[in-house]
Amino acid sequence: MTDLARAGRNLIVRCPDPLNAETRPEALIASFLTPQADFYIRSHGPTPHLPDDHPIRIDGLVDRPASFTAAELKANFPVRTVAATMQCAGNRRAHLQHVAKTSGDPWDIGAIGNAEWTGVALADVLAASVVREGAFFVGMTGADEVDIDGDVTRYGASIPLAKARDRNVLIAWAMNGEPLTPEHGAPLRLVVPGYAGVRSPKWLTRIDVRDRPSDAPIQAKDYKLFPAQVAKDEADWDAGLTIEDMPVNAAICSPIDGARISAGHCTIHGYAIASGRPISRVEVSTNDGIDWQQADIVARPDTPWSWSQWSITVDISAGRHKLVVRAVDGAGQMQPERPEAVWNFAGYLSTAWHRLTLTAD
Repeated sequence: MTDLARAGRNLIVRCPDPLNAETRPEALIASFLTPQADFYIRSHGPTPHLPDDHPIRIDGLVDRPASFTAAELKANFPVRTVAATMQCAGNRRAHLQHVAKTSGDPWDIGAIGNAEWTGVALADVLAASVVREGAFFVGMTGADEVDIDGDVTRYGASIPLAKARDRNVLIAWAMNGEPLTPEHGAPLRLVVPGYAGVRSPKWLTRIDVRDRPSDAPIQAKDYKLFPAQVAKDEADWDAGLTIEDMPVNAAICSPIDGARISAGHCTIHGYAIASGRPISRVEVSTNDGIDWQQADIVARPDTPWSWSQWSITVDISAGRHKLVVRAVDGAGQMQPERPEAVWNFAGYLSTAWHRLTLTAD
């Protein structure tokens, strides 16, 4: 089966080659856990098809380098399952493109999904390898080749060693109880809860403990945040903010933008997420932010790295209406009102209030 054929009916293809597809809004709220078949697909190059016994190498600043297949990881370390939302740093990029052109695929609200990931804690593997003094980062290399402005190399990224030692960070082989499919990183991928999806490489081949961040192009010259006044050809990549933790965000999934509904009672559904912090409040407006009502939040306290789903039933009169949602996290942080406030040339971290239009008859 081709990569494109794997994009099922609940996925919207944004780029066929390499395959990038987002989840349809109605599928995002259909269940707390997003089925693997409906989970967004983010690829930077052709999908590798690796055998189940493909090993990953653990080396760098460690006393005991080693290699492990998925079966060997299962046999040598405690197996863990962690529920966590994964989100592309470019999720909702299309809303920034209404302000001005950006680079990257025009993701709407569906470059996000929530799953139960099964694997072993990266912390356990690092402990067995005995990390040396002077180590501060953990680099990961994938089997996929990526092209960053003409620089073609293997996918590479890194995270701080302190984050890598969080036992919720997994070397995973399954999601929602199913083996990973090729487009989701089989046989082994990293899962870093709370961080942008770019820090969770797929098709792992190597994990190296380092004294500095990865120098791979994805890490060194991409996925960094710059002020609005900085153009891509002027960017000092060493000065850019490396995108790791994801900020508070919320979106309306139902009804969809442009929907035509019957006047009267209307139930609005969506998601909210705040990278390890709880969502304390979700507010919805039916008149473009003039008046607000508080939505009901459905969250599971046992899954702090998962999204919250929310809903509210409102009365909608006949006519055209602007729906808006905004969320507040447990630290009191709120989404910015306008996309102009967060615009950047790469279209990352689009977190302004989510707006859509509907018509009631």
